[in-house]
Amino acid sequence: MYELMENSRFLLVTTVYFSLLLDNILLTVVVFAVGTTYETLFLARSIQGVSSACIGVSGMSLVAFQYPEEDKRSKVMGFVLGSIALGVLAGYPIGSVLYDLEGKMAPFLLVAALIVLLIGLQLFALDFDPVTQKGEGEQSSWMYLLLDTRILIIAGAIWFSTTPMAILEPCLPIWLRTHIKAKKWQLGAAFIPDSVGYLVGTNFFGMIAYYYGRYKTAVLAMLLVGLSATVIPAASNMSQLIIPHLGLGLGIGVADAALVPLLASLVDQTGGYGPVYSIQQIAVSLAYSLGPIASGELVRSVGFPWVMRAAGLANVAYCPLLIYLALRRRTEPTLVNSSGREYDSFEKPRQYQRFYDSDDSL
Repeated sequence: MYELMENSRFLLVTTVYFSLLLDNILLTVVVFAVGTTYETLFLARSIQGVSSACIGVSGMSLVAFQYPEEDKRSKVMGFVLGSIALGVLAGYPIGSVLYDLEGKMAPFLLVAALIVLLIGLQLFALDFDPVTQKGEGEQSSWMYLLLDTRILIIAGAIWFSTTPMAILEPCLPIWLRTHIKAKKWQLGAAFIPDSVGYLVGTNFFGMIAYYYGRYKTAVLAMLLVGLSATVIPAASNMSQLIIPHLGLGLGIGVADAALVPLLASLVDQTGGYGPVYSIQQIAVSLAYSLGPIASGELVRSVGFPWVMRAAGLANVAYCPLLIYLALRRRTEPTLVNSSGREYDSFEKPRQYQRFYDSDDSL
């Protein structure tokens, strides 16, 4: 599909893809399988969160390092990001069927077996020799990158676009039970359109964002997220949730497909892929930690519809910052690297010359 078989990098992309697809480590799965108390499951969930963050940061850093070509990087990163949605889509039905047929341990034992297989594939495919950074250590540190306005605004866009989904996960099932009288099986099925939209957005819009401008694409994606979030509370039945949920997942997926490769482009000179993707992971973690905590209190005071409207309007209000970055990009001089060669982190290959500087034109 993405012509990844052209060289040996296919194996690396495969291991990163399935790592994000499984989104666990072996210890976590075993604890989930045998755990029966709240404390044990809390420990397993905590380990899973740490492992997920490590996989996300290291996986995206590997892809960014292995694919310095902007067009291929956008394509492959979108493909890898889609594994998250595919994991959710596959996890719901497989987990429920195995749980019903064999009990709680069955789905976790299946994941454990797949992880053992994946570890073997990683040992075969990955190069564990340390790689020297191209730039100075200070310029590659995450503290240095946090002083870069562009990185902060992009991380904030990822945070804001992810927040509506973080609010929906704990609050939507309660709202569905009390206002729409949804059945139990419908509570999980309501999130399937989100996963489908995210899968489509990440897999098919990475190259579109590269061709027509990542900032412009991200602005349109955040507008879609904002519109979808404000429409969700207006639904009066389950079928009316399908379109706004699909739009929400699509908007988040398109925003990620546009902005995640852009972060790598901003640090290509220094090779600080690890620090910049740790910042991106912090933005996602903030959304999924502060979103449910804040929304839980706000729902009780102002209600679920107004919380979703506020999250949607916040996405719309954030768009001018991305427009500011695009306008600022037009006035910035071309950078010069240490070897004296002119360097443009958004430089396109010659075969796409007619799309050159598409990020600049609004």
